[in-house]
Amino acid sequence: MNAPANLKVVQDQTTEKNQHIDKKRKLWLLGPALPVIGMGIMLSYRFAPKPLKPVFALGGPIVLHIVIPVIDTIIGKDPSNPDADAIKQLENDPYYMKLVKSFIPLQYATTIYGTYLASREETPWHHRILLGISIGAISGIAINTAHELSHKADRTDHILSHLALVPTGYNHFRVEHPYGHHKRAATPEDPASSKMGESFYEFWPRTVFGSLKSAIEIETQRLKRKGKQFWSTDNELLQGWAMSATFHATMIKLFGKRAIPFLAMQAFYGISLFEIINYIEHYGLLRQKKPDGSYMRTMPEHSWNNNNIVTNLFLYQLQRHSDHHAYPTRPFQALRHFDEAPELPSGYASMLLPAMIPPLWFKMMDKRVFNHYKGDLNKANIYPKRRAKIFAKFGQRDQSKEEIA
Repeated sequence: MNAPANLKVVQDQTTEKNQHIDKKRKLWLLGPALPVIGMGIMLSYRFAPKPLKPVFALGGPIVLHIVIPVIDTIIGKDPSNPDADAIKQLENDPYYMKLVKSFIPLQYATTIYGTYLASREETPWHHRILLGISIGAISGIAINTAHELSHKADRTDHILSHLALVPTGYNHFRVEHPYGHHKRAATPEDPASSKMGESFYEFWPRTVFGSLKSAIEIETQRLKRKGKQFWSTDNELLQGWAMSATFHATMIKLFGKRAIPFLAMQAFYGISLFEIINYIEHYGLLRQKKPDGSYMRTMPEHSWNNNNIVTNLFLYQLQRHSDHHAYPTRPFQALRHFDEAPELPSGYASMLLPAMIPPLWFKMMDKRVFNHYKGDLNKANIYPKRRAKIFAKFGQRDQSKEEIA
């Protein structure tokens, strides 16, 4: 008589035992907390004594480039790695997507308030630029929020992705990233994959304008398959750009022309910040070609990774980049770390400033590319203008020249 009851108890105990507990569950709140921190910086600027106002105006980069990297270095690596059962549970938990989406209204509140502060008559012109840089830090992280949403299948998520991109006007990213970059990552044809020997300042125009061109081509082909022209109301790029134009026009209408330097700077800095991360992610890495001339599939060795927990919490585990490329639709909370993936010397946040200083970056990273390919740079993705110099530096023979000869 008691067998069914006893069986139920055993089943309940087994279910409880197999239930994955995410020890970082509450820590993921750090992601949407970034615009809240930004709002705190804006309020501090407004009410700070005059001598301290420039410091608070530049609070965003101070937090991003100094505070977070220091904490990230002190706390170190994330020991957790979900197994197959845990991945399934994490993927089915709606809590995480709610966190991602909560970033957007907070982002807008902070951006609008920042626009108001910058547009005040008593705000010096150079403070408008500094405030633009601080809000640009939020706008750049917002592109990462758009990134998480861009891989979802639901049209509503695509619209929310565009909303996160509106302040920077970088709406073409929603189209190019999932349908362009993920097909061409770690190849010379990809505008979003940096090459060994290519500085960030050479990469910036190539990725910004190359990705825009790619997005237009992708959307043109999509519309053509539906029997429609580029100039169609179904064009997702035009929809996104219209949203961005409406936002910026509204800000100028509400706050006047004094808001323009601020709006331009936050967009420029936000775009540049995100593209620095792009620059870091695939630097010098190359997918080899198969006998038929096509590229091998993207593997863990084609992305630079880092497992520092603090930056991962702020960036939705973007540093577990190899798993993201292997499973593009897998949500951030279920991404895994691979020991065999190439490892950066420190977290993405700590690598931002070195990436802006080419000699330092090359000193830190070129040897890592060389070691990753076990001394065979013919397997690396090398910037053509510096190919001969790099091969000479490492004492390598350039087989591509021998093949041409």
